Amino acid sequence: MSGPAIKKICERAFQQGDGRYERLATISISHLYNLRQSKTYERTRGNKNSTRSTQRAIGVRRRPDPQGRPGYIRVDTVHQGDKDGVKGLYHINAVDEVTQYEVVCTVEKISERYLVPVLEGLLAGFPFRLLEFHSDNGSEFINHQVAALLNKLNIALSKSRSRHSNDNALVESKNGSVIRKLLGHAHIPQHHAEQFNEFDKKYMNPYINYHRPCFYPETRIDKKGKEKKVYRYENMMTPYEKFLSLDQPEQYLKEGITLEQLKTCLSPPLSGINRFVRNA
Repeated sequence: MSGPAIKKICERAFQQGDGRYERLATISISHLYNLRQSKTYERTRGNKNSTRSTQRAIGVRRRPDPQGRPGYIRVDTVHQGDKDGVKGLYHINAVDEVTQYEVVCTVEKISERYLVPVLEGLLAGFPFRLLEFHSDNGSEFINHQVAALLNKLNIALSKSRSRHSNDNALVESKNGSVIRKLLGHAHIPQHHAEQFNEFDKKYMNPYINYHRPCFYPETRIDKKGKEKKVYRYENMMTPYEKFLSLDQPEQYLKEGITLEQLKTCLSPPLSGINRFVRNA
């Protein structure tokens, strides 16, 4: 109870004949609060339960370290709004850290039943070999079904570290600058998931990777030895152009994929994108 309430109770007890409260009946209210802050009081009256962390043996808690190699992707989900208590569909966004090559797919729900089959197509959408799959700690990705799928493909699974909010910042920034810019925030019913997934494959992914330029950071070191990332206009290029700029890019391609095959994606029907978005 508050200090005044405690003092009033002690006064009433003494007035009603309980001599044990003679000194407490005149105690200062501020002194009551001082006593509550003492270690003796805290040990006697305090009951503190520390938060117990839940340990999951799925995935490694670390930040990916690609060292200039493609194949280290960051993954996140984007929810397409609620309406009258009804959930909308979900976009799964995956971005390679080095080239910013991006693959988007759409699912009705993010449960294992819907997510795992679409993830297989998402992973197949990258032309180069994948080495690591990094996500936040959401249960849609950190589960045994996804871990088994990645293990079958020899792809390491990692997850964001505690108190390191920028571990998955790349894909989160793409959520806003790409998906929200193209598709907005409005509610889209879940039964349109298959239609949007076809749109992702035919129009959105080719446009993002072969026609939409991205900034790429350039690290500079000042006189004090502090690193600073600078985004120069001259360094803007598409993810496809960034991949070609790597040393011997063909060494990273998946088996059966050639650089000549990638060139066929340079002419997507951009009018189809405008028509699809307008009709949606």
